[in-house]
Amino acid sequence: MCGICGVVSADPRPIEPAVRAMMRAMHHRGPNDEGYELLSLGRTDAHGPVAGFGFRRLSILDLTPAGHQPMFNENTGDCLVFNGEIYNFRQLRVELQLSGVVFRSTSDTEVLLQALSTWGEAAVEKLQGMFAFAFYRAASQKILLARDPLGIKPLYVAALPDRFLFSSEIKPLLATGLVAKELDLAGISGMLAYGAVQSPRTAYRPIRSFPAGHIQWIDAGIVAGEPPRPPRRIWSFPREVSADDESQAVGRIHGMLRDAVLRHLVADVPVGVFLSAGIDSTVIASFARDYTPQVTAFTVGFGPVHGEDEVVLAAETARALGIRHVSVALDAANMPDKWHDWLAGMDSPSIDGFNTYVVSRRLAAEGVVVGLSGLGADELFGGYGTFRRAPRWSRVLRSLRFVPRGLWTAALGAAAASPGSIEKLADLVTGDTSVAGVARSLRRALSDSRIRAMGLAPERVGLAADYLESGSGRIEPTLDGDPFNTVARLEATHYMGDTLLRDTDANSMRHSLEVRVPFLDLPLVNYVSSLSGRVKQGRVPKALLRQAGDGVLSTRITGRPKTGFTLPIGDWMRGPMREPCEAAIRFLASQSFIEGAEVSRTWQTFIDDPRSMHWSRPLTLVVLGSYLQ
Repeated sequence: MCGICGVVSADPRPIEPAVRAMMRAMHHRGPNDEGYELLSLGRTDAHGPVAGFGFRRLSILDLTPAGHQPMFNENTGDCLVFNGEIYNFRQLRVELQLSGVVFRSTSDTEVLLQALSTWGEAAVEKLQGMFAFAFYRAASQKILLARDPLGIKPLYVAALPDRFLFSSEIKPLLATGLVAKELDLAGISGMLAYGAVQSPRTAYRPIRSFPAGHIQWIDAGIVAGEPPRPPRRIWSFPREVSADDESQAVGRIHGMLRDAVLRHLVADVPVGVFLSAGIDSTVIASFARDYTPQVTAFTVGFGPVHGEDEVVLAAETARALGIRHVSVALDAANMPDKWHDWLAGMDSPSIDGFNTYVVSRRLAAEGVVVGLSGLGADELFGGYGTFRRAPRWSRVLRSLRFVPRGLWTAALGAAAASPGSIEKLADLVTGDTSVAGVARSLRRALSDSRIRAMGLAPERVGLAADYLESGSGRIEPTLDGDPFNTVARLEATHYMGDTLLRDTDANSMRHSLEVRVPFLDLPLVNYVSSLSGRVKQGRVPKALLRQAGDGVLSTRITGRPKTGFTLPIGDWMRGPMREPCEAAIRFLASQSFIEGAEVSRTWQTFIDDPRSMHWSRPLTLVVLGSYLQ
């Protein structure tokens, strides 16, 4: 929806220039309006401490000036900057009105502001939506930071010795000139290991990702050397297992998903739907059509580059639903400009998101401001191969503990299809053999041995052996003896949280497009996560969702294996994109923090024999080199 930012400092002089620099750096997040306010944090003299709040607005609900931010509560002096959407704002509005609150707008922002003024931090646990916000309570002169349960909306913070900054993106923090561009080797190593920087790290040492599902109070003490209370968790996956059986679950999921789509359609601007040829987007498009017949579906196709199967089936689905369909064609002629622009504007280095960048660009060109995505269905309902492979590999690897090392290493070498697969198998055998550990290994980009050869051993950069933060507590407790839910919760907090959601937000907001994810509606997430893995683990992936979509999905869709949203990136890297890729590789190889010979060797191996490794591995190096240039 928007971009938020702020600075807390004992010296008020650098605050407004810094906040306005951040606002300029994220104009794309909110081209419709901007606002700035200076707030006192406990003293009345001219030397502070004070806080500056900044805002860029993408108008979606209540397009009038009544939705302007920073927004003040005229009765209390409280102030709010908020990025996101509160999907249950109408229910909360009624509840607040019954307690005597009078509203002057129809926006969810005012509902959130009044809820926080009325209920304090307890209001956060009432919210159903995607959000990151900073709330200034005038009575206590403190600031409350909060981020939604799954991290759909981003929030970054930089706690410096004499000031504290926050922003919706990383680059605006750097644009202030107050935050040093000091590389974080732990963040960079995590990116090489998993294809995206792993929270709470970023590529820069002073900047951290605020944890999803947490709140934190900030006061004047933070710029006086007093450590603030750490962020507090306000949401966790359900710990109790629902007693519902498969038939009960199907009915409840159907109804909850319909309700989620209806609430995600609320907007005062045009809404579109990302439509692939798969289950997730088809279900959303069908329910959206029932409520908004004029909705438009968008599909990315590859033209002569990579075939038209996805577009043909998606177009057939759109015709069956009776909705307008727009195909976005990618071909060799228009790829270079899009590729360069994607890399140049990347907020955090990641190998994911180019597809979202391209389709978001087209939606924006069509005048669409809100897009509905099927993101989250694979994590909730078991759409990835890790749901079956991780438990199976875990059993196999545990049995190998009793086999002499020489025997299983020889067997792995014989079974591996390529040197790259040997590396991944070696990591699996020598790493954490629990279901969660194997699932993490299956998400790896570069192997342990290759990253070590680049001079970035985990112990050198301060990470655990799996290149994740030690003791971060990011992976939720699993339901005992339930491999399905173990993988589901790991995929949601790890791959989805650190890659998919962050990249979707960054690449869509580059084009002033808000992407909404109905499958991550909190009531639906809470319910599906409480179901036993036995109920969700069907004979085919996403069995429960397929059943919940009965009457919506054609047999061509339900019988079609999952193909994912793949682009011929490997072909592009060796073809029309080779020159800029090699420029990025040369730059990365020249940096002192990494062993350049190994970077060059990895790239050359890929060029000489494309079968030697998956294209995502050299792309990891290309993206990092481009990002650091």
